Amino acid sequence: MRNTRKRRLALATAAVAALSAGALTIATANQAQAEDGCEVDYTIVSSWGGGFQANVSITAAEPINGWDLTWDFPAGTQVSSAWNVDWHQTGTGFTGSDVGWNGAIASGQTREVFGFIGSGSTAAPQSITLNGDLCDGQVDPTTGPTDPTETPTEEPPGEAVKIMPLGDSITGSPGCWRGNLWDLLDKAGHEVDFVGSLSQACNPAGSDPDHEGHGGYQVTQSVANGNVRMWLEQNTPDVLMMHFATNDVWSAIPPSQILAAYTQIVADLRELNPDAVILVAQIIPLHPDASFGCTDCPQRAIDFNATIPAWAAGQTTAESPVIVVDQWTGFDPAVDTYDGVHPDEDGYVKLAANWFEALDQVLS
Repeated sequence: MRNTRKRRLALATAAVAALSAGALTIATANQAQAEDGCEVDYTIVSSWGGGFQANVSITAAEPINGWDLTWDFPAGTQVSSAWNVDWHQTGTGFTGSDVGWNGAIASGQTREVFGFIGSGSTAAPQSITLNGDLCDGQVDPTTGPTDPTETPTEEPPGEAVKIMPLGDSITGSPGCWRGNLWDLLDKAGHEVDFVGSLSQACNPAGSDPDHEGHGGYQVTQSVANGNVRMWLEQNTPDVLMMHFATNDVWSAIPPSQILAAYTQIVADLRELNPDAVILVAQIIPLHPDASFGCTDCPQRAIDFNATIPAWAAGQTTAESPVIVVDQWTGFDPAVDTYDGVHPDEDGYVKLAANWFEALDQVLS
């Protein structure tokens, strides 16, 4: 059997919550390939001493078949690395183009097209153009982009197993281990449907893009403010895959507080689906450059991971098992990340293989 793919459109997106965060929406007019205009969202999802991570999304009013973005950064702002974009920066001027597989945006669709790591000012860029046309109408949104033209449809019973990838930027910015995992599940003949309020396409083409990977988010904050409960209610999964603690560990939040958030997630999910299976990752190693200002992060990750097995053993039940997935062992930040924190293509392969090993047993 082949996977049943059901693209779920966002019902709502939470306000960005990170170490520091902000967003800018730019409404565009007279698009070369989007006749009625669109919106570009430039979102700072996290920041630290001297650096920041930003994601860029496009909402299309008419279909877009290939995009080129340009803008002017504030003086002193510099991009050091980027993903899912062919980019160049000269002085304050930045240009970015699609890389083929992420160039198509359907009418009414919001698509996170690329992200980057930068240094300098987090102030919004100016003179933003999309496909050669200047953007205008800048406003500060109170919520993320939604799709006003589509609503989710009810699935008939007995269809694909609903799986929610839940986490932070390692899961969703771009978090393209999800594409590798979908491919493994597809080839194994499992009927699955990735669910979530966010959609980020990944290779291979046709893989299910839906997820709840929110760049810069802390699990402790996301539970406390009700976001996780909302996401679970919107798209209640049969299987929850959770790699969601990196920003908490980065921020020196005690393991006991992170595990308390995990416990609440398990309770909320079981209230909605008493038979749900929960896969909890021991997070990948953290080895950021010293300039990131988190020299204790490597040991904090080790200390947190050490607490997960005992916590899971205390939470698991026959009806709703909690399964630990070791994403730590064999993951080398020097090879498997591009910045000591975020996985690269090699890292995606390892993450997907570990998730698949656990899921294959659950689904068989």
